[in-house]
Amino acid sequence: MRHDVRLLPVLVVLCIAACADSEVDGGPPGPPRPVPTPLVQIDGSSTVYPVTEAVAEEFQARRGGRVRVTVGVSGTGGGFKKFCRGETQISNASRPILEQEIQACAAAGVRYIELPVAFDALTVVVNPQNTWIDSISIEELATMWRPEAQGTVSKWSDVNPSWPGHPLRLFGPGADSGTFDYFTEATVGKAKSSRGDFTASEDDNVLVTGIANDANALGFFGLAYYSENRDRLRALAIRNGSGPAVAPSLQSVADGSYTPLSRPIFIYANADAVNRRPELREFVEFYLTHAQDLIREVGYVPLPDEAYQLALARLSRGDTGSVFEGHSEVGVRVEELLQRTPK
Repeated sequence: MRHDVRLLPVLVVLCIAACADSEVDGGPPGPPRPVPTPLVQIDGSSTVYPVTEAVAEEFQARRGGRVRVTVGVSGTGGGFKKFCRGETQISNASRPILEQEIQACAAAGVRYIELPVAFDALTVVVNPQNTWIDSISIEELATMWRPEAQGTVSKWSDVNPSWPGHPLRLFGPGADSGTFDYFTEATVGKAKSSRGDFTASEDDNVLVTGIANDANALGFFGLAYYSENRDRLRALAIRNGSGPAVAPSLQSVADGSYTPLSRPIFIYANADAVNRRPELREFVEFYLTHAQDLIREVGYVPLPDEAYQLALARLSRGDTGSVFEGHSEVGVRVEELLQRTPK
């Protein structure tokens, strides 16, 4: 029997293809390919971080690790930069989105849903060795922090003659921080209007350590960081105008007496990603549904029940934009904000 050797190359090619197909379709099964774990990426405010981190841990535990959530800390401004570039799906913010950030998101085609999640008491603290001050007025804080104070207000006695002539050393969040923006607006009268010769950090733990190690220090940050470090710091009561001095606490924030340094804090969710990714929508719904107990645990003040229901409705409708028109508002109530139409 004769064989046509001219057919051999064709047969070899067909054999190789058939063998390859059998390995893929009909051959012995190989190890299963791992399915990527859905990832929710969050960044932004160090003030909001303790809340979001607590929610993220609880969410991941309840989902058995089927969704991974990462939470970074680059400050409110730094978080919005990443968010508007599409690098994150949620941005933590301790103040509303500003006009330049609105424009950056619009230029990149990033639409967002603005969601208040808690109240914070912006807390002014000193070292426990400070024996000459228990309360401080908004006017005295303005004297310390206004731009004109640089080079002229360098001692405690420069602020109030009844205080000692010890050097005044100031600590505060950096320029990318929403806490810095809100504090300067509430005290000096204009966001970001501040002296520059203070120790700044986007990491509130750095500020805690600096104040705890300096008897002449004064600084400010969110209530949760003070609550965690009560043994190392002392909070000052705030005097606003002719009213009594009011200490920061869950109660004084809830009843509205801690003013003007109480404020809402937010998350911003990428609206298109929420519609496209079920796990992201599920996380945001979980946040708004379960936040109250977790917020109390980390030392902030939950919103009223009605506010969370209004926020869930805003998420369900997909209402995009901000109700603040590109700037913060001192002393505003959350229920009022959630009744406004975002723009």
